[in-house]
Amino acid sequence: MSKSLADISSLIGADISPESGGVIIDGVASLQDADHGDISFLSNTKYARYLESTKAKAVIVPENVDVPDSIVPLVVPDPYLAFLRVLEMFNDRSARDIADGISDSAVIDPGASIGNGVSVGPCAVIGNKVIVGKDTVIGPGTVLMPGVSVGENCVLYPNVTIMDGCTIGDRVVLHAGVVIGSDGFGFAPGDGRYHKIPQIGTVRIESDVEIGANTCIDRAAFGETVVEAGTKLDNLIQIAHNVRIGSNTVLASQVGISGSTTIGKGCQLGGQAGLAGHLQVGDGASVGAQAGVTKDVQPGDIVSGYPAKHHMTAMREEAALRKLPELLKLVRDQEKRIRDLENKNS
Repeated sequence: MSKSLADISSLIGADISPESGGVIIDGVASLQDADHGDISFLSNTKYARYLESTKAKAVIVPENVDVPDSIVPLVVPDPYLAFLRVLEMFNDRSARDIADGISDSAVIDPGASIGNGVSVGPCAVIGNKVIVGKDTVIGPGTVLMPGVSVGENCVLYPNVTIMDGCTIGDRVVLHAGVVIGSDGFGFAPGDGRYHKIPQIGTVRIESDVEIGANTCIDRAAFGETVVEAGTKLDNLIQIAHNVRIGSNTVLASQVGISGSTTIGKGCQLGGQAGLAGHLQVGDGASVGAQAGVTKDVQPGDIVSGYPAKHHMTAMREEAALRKLPELLKLVRDQEKRIRDLENKNS
């Protein structure tokens, strides 16, 4: 797939000379990996040193960056966002690669309602009273249990499982192995053993959510577990029962959220962060990677470490810990000097 720089510059709103408009771009790549026919980008100026060695034919850059004469610069306010649009231009992957039409080996209950333009891959199973909106793609081996509702223009990759009664909004993407609506981890001790608490609630995933591979979202014990509109979840995340995640929040890989915790809107949670149950994380808060959150986080706060605390406090404590060996040596030296003085004066 090839595109002219004239088309690319028009797409991202960059000005280029007329003679550069006819330059043909064959692909996209990082500055380090680009070949002679590629376009790349620079959004962080600490990587500007790679401009001298890159083979890229054109580079999307912010203002006030010097670019070698061999490279055509495309100057924009936000190079990262502009490069995303260029990637979309070169993207030849399609949901129809997953499934195109309804496979003969798919099992669809007569009581299911399937919208126009829906594709269902081989060995997928769609249960009774399932509703699937128009133009949704359901991958091979995916299972929709009875009473599930899936909106329009969704993409469910292979081997997704959505348990009974769960609701999926429009334009939702569920990657391979996602499980929505498995039982929450609820057991009550008594009589010397654990008794399972019936998990009779559901899960509601709102529109424009994307959920990464092998992520699990448990159904509520009662009521709903909710992921609000526009939120993005990475691979290998565990969301427990009755959790609510606000809109446009981002969770990185291996985050674990315990039951009945509420995450606000526009939050960011780093990889492997763990949150205890029944907590409140306020709107716009950030939780650092591998943080252990045991108390509520106020709106806009940035926390890290274990137990999680304000990020600057955690950084100062970490800096102090690195000095411990030196301080211990100093204390031992002082103790020895005191003992020597005591022995001399005795």
